[in-house]
Amino acid sequence: MRLRGVGVAVLALAAVGLAGCKTTGIVRTPTPLAELEHPQLQIEKLWSAHIGDGSGGLFSGLRIAVAEDAVFTGSVDGEAEAFDPATGKRIWRVDTKARLISGPTLDGPQVLFGTLDAEVIALDRATGKQLWVGKASSEVLAPPVGDQRVVVVRSVDGRVYGLNASDGQRLWSFSRAEPRLTLRGQSAPLLVGGNVLIGQDDGTVNALDVMTGKVLWQQAIAIPTGRSELARMADIDADLLPSAGGIYVVSYGDTVALINPDRGEISWKRSVRAWAGMALAPGGNTLYVSADDGDIWALDAATGAQAWRVESLHYRMPSSLAVNGDTIVAGDFQGYLHWLSPQDGRMAGRVRLGGDAIVAAPVAVGDIVYAMDVAGHLAAYKVKAAAGG
Repeated sequence: MRLRGVGVAVLALAAVGLAGCKTTGIVRTPTPLAELEHPQLQIEKLWSAHIGDGSGGLFSGLRIAVAEDAVFTGSVDGEAEAFDPATGKRIWRVDTKARLISGPTLDGPQVLFGTLDAEVIALDRATGKQLWVGKASSEVLAPPVGDQRVVVVRSVDGRVYGLNASDGQRLWSFSRAEPRLTLRGQSAPLLVGGNVLIGQDDGTVNALDVMTGKVLWQQAIAIPTGRSELARMADIDADLLPSAGGIYVVSYGDTVALINPDRGEISWKRSVRAWAGMALAPGGNTLYVSADDGDIWALDAATGAQAWRVESLHYRMPSSLAVNGDTIVAGDFQGYLHWLSPQDGRMAGRVRLGGDAIVAAPVAVGDIVYAMDVAGHLAAYKVKAAAGG
């Protein structure tokens, strides 16, 4: 659990998944990793690199952006870098002289980062040259997103801004009161058509017109309940997940739901508490959710019915999820990457990137998986079925 108090961003407890930490007197011990005697996958490291100080010990929105031309990353000490996806050869590296805390995300020819100091930085995708710096009102913990017209930015004080994608000038703003106690984390804005969807810390989703910031609809996903502020936390910290059937949303308020992006109507919901990201199986029939206790759930994407639930990563703080071919990929708090079978969640393969936590979602492109830990270690792995597997 990563808590954020009123007006101050703090890392209070990492109780979920860490040995020796306590909440309400219960010691939560991570599940030991069973040895894989006959792994189903052969996993080969293709290349590795190191990016600055990583997140510098902070829980961050730093992630990997992968495209045909490059793999883009950044670190809290200001380094932004681009690598050849196949070889790991560095294409460019720049010192932004900023405390990067979220991103990168790609918006046409631009690479976008958010900073601890209420800034959005746009770099040239080909060279890393700084194009502009935009302003928010507080830390930009959620990765900014853009549609080459407007860059949408969230800040941790509950405000959302639309910036001109050509120069970073403010076009509009939207604000919503934040709860007194929230998790440290924010989902990225999601662009859908001409709208942008924002998962809020009070458990609601707001849809705004991307050009004007006008509120189009609001939907409560999880209703804060309980006698204490801790019990009432309903943050939507996992990125909203688009699909042909709607938008998947998961809240720390013990709810995962499928909503209509045009009106916000809820198609189904069920009880799962999570702060990390979700993933869809190829074809979109199954939704995978990394729950707050470390269990991995497989749900019918159309109805929310449970297909399976596994506890092999119980209290190991699995990262946001990715789908690699026929398998689900997750990192954990000790730097392991795990590949799980989509049929029943059994462990199919495992490698260790390093000794530091993997929080950002791995990125799978074809048979290659890219992963980065909080210390800035980045690696690319090629995955194929093991002989006889």
